[in-house]
Amino acid sequence: IPMNIGNFYFSFTNPSLFMLLTLSFFLLLIHFVTKKGGGNLVPNAWQSLVELLYDFVLNLVKEQIGGLSGNVKQMFFPCILVTFLFLLFCNLQGMIPYSFTVTSHFLITLALSFSIFIGITIVAFQRHGLHFFSFFLPAGVPLPLAPFLVLLELISYCFRGLSLGIRLFANMMAGHSLVKILSGFAWTMLCMNEILYFIGALGPLFIVLALTGLELGVAILQAYVFTILICIYLN
Repeated sequence: IPMNIGNFYFSFTNPSLFMLLTLSFFLLLIHFVTKKGGGNLVPNAWQSLVELLYDFVLNLVKEQIGGLSGNVKQMFFPCILVTFLFLLFCNLQGMIPYSFTVTSHFLITLALSFSIFIGITIVAFQRHGLHFFSFFLPAGVPLPLAPFLVLLELISYCFRGLSLGIRLFANMMAGHSLVKILSGFAWTMLCMNEILYFIGALGPLFIVLALTGLELGVAILQAYVFTILICIYLN
């Protein structure tokens, strides 16, 4: 849906649609399985799934963000939970045929990683003030080496935001591309109308089935890796 305001391009695109669908799906799911939405004292399958995800992220926050009080951890928990669920559902949604994988677009993963990274830096300044800059100078470093190490640590720190986005994008894009190439190869061989090609197509077909299972694992794992790195950086 094309939308231009002056020189700015605000069109409603495939990524916009599928991000909206993902958010709507998991927010409705959480609403309907909680008490206000009609949750049960004895949970059904959907309620058990949501409770499992909630508990999983809660334990992750408790384990990874050490040295902080429970109230402070609780303050970060909603953001981390929503990020995990959003990425998990986006990644899994991309496995459905004819759908769109939002996380295979570098601009989206980069925007997400940089916004979280900037938020973490703001939290660091709020908690530590200017003392936060001591993070860039390891203790016991000789004075002549200090400027070099500060620059190195600063570059390393800034690249965290970039690496978060690249890791997610690269894994989702590479896996999906491989599945698509091999699927096209298998389909072409099946359509050759020759028995040898038909038998030969079974090899790529089985590889595609195996890769689909692997991609499901990668979809879950990448959401977990992204979330655990947020916790580590917050810590």
